[in-house]
Amino acid sequence: MEEHPKKKKKGCRNPETKFQFELNSCSKAKDLRGAISLYDDAVSNNTRLNQHHFNALLYLCSNSVADPSLKPTALDYGFRAFRHMSALAVLPNEATVTAVARLAAAKGDADYAFELVKSMGKNYNNALPRLRTYDPALFCFCEMLDADKAYEVEEHMNGVGVSLEEAELAALLKVSARCGRVDKVYEYLHRLRSSVRCVSESTAVVIEEWFRGSKASEVGEAEFDAGRVKEGVLRNGGGWHGQGWVGKGDWVVSRTSVVADGHCCCCGQQLVCVDIDDVETEKFAGSVAALAFEREVKANFSEFQAWLEKHASYEAIVDGANIGLYQQNFADGGFNISQLDDVVKELYNRSGKKWPLVVLHNKRLRGLMENPSSRRLVEEWMKNGVLYTTPNGSNDD
Repeated sequence: MEEHPKKKKKGCRNPETKFQFELNSCSKAKDLRGAISLYDDAVSNNTRLNQHHFNALLYLCSNSVADPSLKPTALDYGFRAFRHMSALAVLPNEATVTAVARLAAAKGDADYAFELVKSMGKNYNNALPRLRTYDPALFCFCEMLDADKAYEVEEHMNGVGVSLEEAELAALLKVSARCGRVDKVYEYLHRLRSSVRCVSESTAVVIEEWFRGSKASEVGEAEFDAGRVKEGVLRNGGGWHGQGWVGKGDWVVSRTSVVADGHCCCCGQQLVCVDIDDVETEKFAGSVAALAFEREVKANFSEFQAWLEKHASYEAIVDGANIGLYQQNFADGGFNISQLDDVVKELYNRSGKKWPLVVLHNKRLRGLMENPSSRRLVEEWMKNGVLYTTPNGSNDD
C-alpha cells in the first residue's frame, strides 16, 4: 500500500503568515489591544513585516479613534507603526495613506492629513488618491471652520479627477454658511441640486440652518430684472436661473411634501419639470452627432448639420414615419399622411403659428409624391419650410 504524505498542519505556518492570520482575526473582532500585543511580539521576535501587516494594524487604529477610551492608544501605535513602516522602507499604498490621514484628522492635524495626500504621487510609487483619502483632511478643515483650506482640498481633488459626493458637498456648504461665504453657499447649493437632487436628512438640516440665519436674509438684491431671471430659467432647463441671489429679506422655511401632479402642499405652487441645461444639451448633441458619423454617410450628416445651422428656430420635431404608421398594423393599414398632417397642424396652432419640423426618409417622400392628394400636402410642407428629407444611405431616426 502506498502511503500518502500528510498534509501540512496549520501549526507549521511561518511567523509572518501566523502574524497575518492572528492580526486579521483581531481586525475582524475590532480588538485593538490584541493587535497591539501581536505587533509588539512581532517586533520583539524580529518578524519580517510587510505592507499588509502594517495596513491591517493602521486600519484598526484609525477605526478605533472614535472610541474615547482607545483614542490615545490608537493614535500612539498608529503613528508608531507608520514610522516603523518608513524605517523598514516598506512602500505605503492608498490604504496606508487613508488610514494615517484619518489618524492625523482625529488628532486635529488637517494640514498633515492633506500633505500626506499631496505627496502620494511623488513619494509612494504614484499611488492614486480616492475620495476616502481626501475625506479626513476635508472634513477636519470644515469642522475647524477653515474654509480656505477646505476649498484648497477640493481644488486638489478636482485636479486628479476625484468627484465630491453628498457628504463632502454638505460639509463644504456648512463651512461656507458659517463663515459667511455667500457666493460659495450659492455654488454648493446648486451643486447639490444638480448632482444629488434628493438630499439626506443631515444635509437638509444644513440647508435649513443657512436659510434661517441672518446672513441669508442680508444677501441678494431687492431690485432685479425679472425678464433676465426668466430667460436664465429657460436657458438652464427650468428650476434654476443662475443669476445669483435675487430678492432680499427673510426666507420662509418649512417642511412640505409634493403631490403626484407636482404641486407643493405648502405654497400651492406648481413645480416645473427640470430639463437639461445648455452645457448638457451641447454634450448630448455632440454624442448624437458622433454616433451619426459612425453609422451614416458622413457627407449626408454634415449637410444636415449645415442645414440645421440656418434653420434653428424649430421648437418641435415630428418623426414622420412613426406618426404616419401609428396604429396602422392591420390588413389595409399603411402610411397615413392624414394623421401626420393632423399632428403638424395641432403643433402649429399650439405654438402660436410656428411650424414644426417633419423628418421623412427620401424613399418615403417619393412614394407620397406619386399620390396626388398626398403630394399636395407634401408641397405645402415644403413651401412652409416644414419638411426635411434624409437622403439614401442615411437613417431618418
